[in-house]
Amino acid sequence: MTVIERPQKPLVGKLKITGTLIIETGLHIGGGGETLEIGGLDKPVIRDPVSQYPYLPGSSIKGKLRSILERWLNKPLNRGGGSGTYRYESDDLESGYTEIQRDQYVEYEGAKTCQVSRLFGSTGGSSCWIPTEIAQSQELEGQGTKTIDGVSHTKIKGRNCPARLIVRDCHLTPESAEQLRNIDTGLYMTEWKFENGLDRVTAAANPRQLERVPAGSKFTFEMVYTVEDESQAIEDVKNLAIALSILEDDALGGHGSRGYGKVKFENFNFSYRDAKQYENIAGGSGTSINFPSVKNTSEFLSRFSEIQSQLPGS
Repeated sequence: MTVIERPQKPLVGKLKITGTLIIETGLHIGGGGETLEIGGLDKPVIRDPVSQYPYLPGSSIKGKLRSILERWLNKPLNRGGGSGTYRYESDDLESGYTEIQRDQYVEYEGAKTCQVSRLFGSTGGSSCWIPTEIAQSQELEGQGTKTIDGVSHTKIKGRNCPARLIVRDCHLTPESAEQLRNIDTGLYMTEWKFENGLDRVTAAANPRQLERVPAGSKFTFEMVYTVEDESQAIEDVKNLAIALSILEDDALGGHGSRGYGKVKFENFNFSYRDAKQYENIAGGSGTSINFPSVKNTSEFLSRFSEIQSQLPGS
């Protein structure tokens, strides 16, 4: 009988980032229509099933931030998708190769160190190739060996890496909800956007109606970053600030190339609790470390040194 240790990932602390997300041009994140009515909307927005208020899913924001960071860090396209497309993924915790076709390999960075995967998470591929020396030292079940770029690699089933970042659903601020309830567009708290697509050959018209969240709407915004490795926390938060800044010059939701989905982030607030502070909550003495507030993403980056000084590992 052999007794082994399999420790949990460390929980150093939690950094909460809150703010306001402002819609600058009409935004569409689809909710999917159950029925198609004559004269009805072709593409409705997603709504809260209880209040019927439009909201912004955290999954949509997190996915957009991830794709932005992948491009900014120039990550390779190593995981096949539908219709001949590819995307980036760390196929395992350790660095290795994805076999995209027979005898065609794309190198990826393992999720232990990858700036994208450790922040947003990664699903291990059905199989990938990592150095045989590492596979043996970790006693991973191999499915064959092969020499890639002069080094022996073992084929294994890739392992998942949970995300360190949580992005909450964004809900309307009370003031913005009140404002939208009082507008009269024929839709509840949203607007119609009428478009007319033209066939480039026949010039035949294809009219359509989309539902959008109107410009000027404001939503609460919250993210929580779990600090697992103090040496990586500063880099992760800075990358997040950069991704938010790039998003402001990009688009959120659908039809961004046609002017939809311009957003901006304002009134950032930061608070941090380490593991000991969570323990003290039970005794009624738990507190948070509050950082300097910043007005927008530009200030988030320009004053990052002040925020950095409060983070673990600084």
